[in-house]
Order: sequence, then C-alpha cells, then structure tokens
Amino acid sequence: MTPAVPQDAGGLRVIALGDMPYGPPQEVYPPYEALIGEINKRTAQLVIHIGDTKSGGDACTDQLLSEQLLYLQSFDAPVLYTPGDNEWTDCHRGDNPWSDPLDRLDFLRKTYFSTPEMSFGRVPVALTHQGDAGFPENARYRSGRVGFITAHVVGSNNNFEARDLKNVEEFFARSRASSDWLAQSFEAFDELDVVIVAIHADMFEFDFNEFGRERWLRHSGFREFGNTLKDVAQSYGKPVLLVFGDSHRHVIFRPFPNDAPNVLAMEVYGARDMHAVEIVISPGTTEPFKFDTIWNPALPQ
Repeated sequence: MTPAVPQDAGGLRVIALGDMPYGPPQEVYPPYEALIGEINKRTAQLVIHIGDTKSGGDACTDQLLSEQLLYLQSFDAPVLYTPGDNEWTDCHRGDNPWSDPLDRLDFLRKTYFSTPEMSFGRVPVALTHQGDAGFPENARYRSGRVGFITAHVVGSNNNFEARDLKNVEEFFARSRASSDWLAQSFEAFDELDVVIVAIHADMFEFDFNEFGRERWLRHSGFREFGNTLKDVAQSYGKPVLLVFGDSHRHVIFRPFPNDAPNVLAMEVYGARDMHAVEIVISPGTTEPFKFDTIWNPALPQ
C-alpha cells in the first residue's frame, strides 16, 4: 500500500472513493454512512465515486440501486459518479428477475442519469455530457485550471463477454463512445493545467505490459480506451491523474512511464478497507497531486 502524503494547505480538494458498500445493508450501511459523514466534514470542492456501489453477489434490484443513488445525493459536495460493473455488467451472475445486464444499464441511465446536465450531491454543479450520443453517464466538469472527465469503462473486461451477442454489441458501441468522449474532452481542456480522468475499471490488473506490442493480453476490452488515454495524454503533455477502482488496492503508480510519463494513476480503497482518499491539486506546480487517506471513523485504522 502506498503511504499517504500529508495534505497541502492550499489547492483544489477532491475526495475519491468507490467499490463500496458491499454486503448486507444492516452490516455495511452504518460504516458507509460514517465515512460519508467524515467526508462531509471536509471542505472538498468535489467528490468522485468510481462505481461498484454494491457487491457483485448482491441482487441487482431497483431498490438496492435506488438506495445507492440516495447515498450519492447525501454528499455535501458535488459528486461525479461513473458506473461500475457490479451495478449492471455482472448482474447476469444472479438467478433473479434483475439478471439482464442491459436492462440494469437502462435502469441506471433512466434513474441515475435522468438529468445528466447536473452532478450528484446536495449542491450539484453543471456538467457537459454525452447524452446526445446515448451515453449520459460520460461527463466533464471544469474547476479553475483543472478539468475532470468521467468515462464509462468497467471491470469484467468492460462487458466484452462472448456469452451474449447483445452484450458484445453494447461493448463496441460504448467503448467507441467513451474513447471519443475522452479525446473530445482533452481537446476541450487543452489550455488547462491538469486533467483528472475517472473510470471504474482496473485496466492494468492482468498481464499489462507497456513495452509489448499487445498491452492488454487478458483484458482486450480495455485496449481501445487505454490506448486512447495514452495517446491523448501524450499529446496533452501536462499532468494527468487517472482515478479508478475495481481491484480494491490503494496504489499510486505511473502506468505509461515510457510513452506518457505525465499520467499518474491512483486506485481508491475498496469494500475491505472502507476509506476514502483526499487529493489536493495544485495546478501549475511540478508536483500537482498530493494524497491523504480519510480514515473511516467506524472502522479500525
């Protein structure tokens, strides 16, 4: 685990979390509520939730997904949220009426993203989004010299699964749209000093090799978006932070040290360690990102 770096006195403060809460509501909701309460004590300008608001083993019911939407709205700061695989992709694992991933994706878009022009949270901010193309969950937001981009890229190989032709078709359409959105957003943010990209998936979990001809040997569903990220970040040339989850390991590293060394990646804590990460962003400096753990007051530290 990467040691926390102390907070800076200034800069833009963003709090990131995800892959939580997992398990029976009576057990996991109280500590999750405690973490939200601790986050609400901070003076953050933005909260980022990278998805997986439930475990893959929980039924994908309307009720459970709606409860998590209420939690997203309970943060005092504006919230950017990008869906995880547990909200829809992995719902086929359950033998229940809510087991169709595409039905669950449709539910998310109709409920969570019914007003995509606004963020989540008690004090929402206006967003630019990709709703006209059918992907309202892809959004961007600017705060001063910092740009934020969410892109719908999920674990379980980004839904590139051979079990169902409809899911494969969904993957190709969304992968293309998310890659286009990323490129368009970097173009829109070209004059800014820092760009933050938030996705759910851990694209680097298995057999990732920057120097090989094929970077995603076991995760081909990330090839298009991952290569787009590398290319646009390389052209941008200024600091980029990729915030993601999926593997439940809080780590900080440079995924493209050779091709795009300006990209820093940070994975949030997950359900096992239900904590959050505060990111202090100081645009225009040589080290613009500083990280500090927000410990959950309801859990051992």
